[in-house]
Amino acid sequence: MLRILSVAYPFAPVGRDAVGGAEQVLSALDEALVAAGHRSIVVACEGSVITGSLLPVPLPTKGEIDSEARRTGHMAVRRAIETVGRDADLVHLHGVDFHAYLPPEGKPVLVTLHLPVAWYPRGALQPGRPATWFNCVSRSQESTCPAEVNLVPAIPNGVPVDALSRFRHGCRGYALMLGRVCPEKGQHLALQAAHRAGMALLFAGEVFPYAEHRAYFEECVRPLLDRRRRYLGPIGFIRKRRLLSAARCLLVPSLCPETSSLVAMEAMACGTPVIAFPSGALPETVDTGRTGFIVKNVDEMAAALHAVASIDPEHCRRMASERFCLHRMTDAYLALYQRLVRCTPLSW
Repeated sequence: MLRILSVAYPFAPVGRDAVGGAEQVLSALDEALVAAGHRSIVVACEGSVITGSLLPVPLPTKGEIDSEARRTGHMAVRRAIETVGRDADLVHLHGVDFHAYLPPEGKPVLVTLHLPVAWYPRGALQPGRPATWFNCVSRSQESTCPAEVNLVPAIPNGVPVDALSRFRHGCRGYALMLGRVCPEKGQHLALQAAHRAGMALLFAGEVFPYAEHRAYFEECVRPLLDRRRRYLGPIGFIRKRRLLSAARCLLVPSLCPETSSLVAMEAMACGTPVIAFPSGALPETVDTGRTGFIVKNVDEMAAALHAVASIDPEHCRRMASERFCLHRMTDAYLALYQRLVRCTPLSW
């Protein structure tokens, strides 16, 4: 039996209904570990829903995530790791700020780089700590990693294809956008495209309590909302599945080099085509002309909103089943845990 300590980014809840991809991946691994008879311990913020054992850390009392909140949160995570880390066989870190609470030398550590490599401090990827490994979640992300980073092979993300593809709903004709609301996700551009195309658009997601994110929503997003272009707020898995299944298409107007796109995978599993900018791993995910379209700008996105009628929903479902299976991802991580725990050094 393995004893795995997973450590989440301390300011975003983990669970099936989580907004962030890293939190959804961690939730899936927690469920898979318990289902396989292993022990799963998760350090995550209060409000997380865990199958194994949760060690909760408090969210900021003032509501906003500022430098003081980060210091307090990192201290709480370090204490939690100290409490249970000695009993774990391996520590798996998921947060972009992992370097702030990297355990001392001893237990093997795996760090999954869920975000663009350039977003991590350079020194964090070369910690000088023995038995510390890193993995990426896509080929495009891995290609941007410095050669000196102690990488194990990338493990592509997956989604619960079966749970998504079984649910069928008649198309309601609206475009859909899902995810955290912030400047790098480019929601304002998708709204502009929907206006130009005369298309209804729904979008859901969390505006996290960062000053920049709140300002972006108020200044760039809210002015583009109207009766046909509406913001729904945060939603859980069941409602997300219903919205995806009934949507004409999913829009992914991301401006940052996406390392993966769980929501694009989820859309295809529902038979819904994806229109996305060519950011990071998105061209790996979307087969243009067959499961959606990769577009370069707002005008092309507006045109693609009408062109998606040519995409076969069943082909989207088949591609999702072949490429984005959740069990393939969780099995790969569990096999990697076994290797890291029993093998030093590793040869890949």
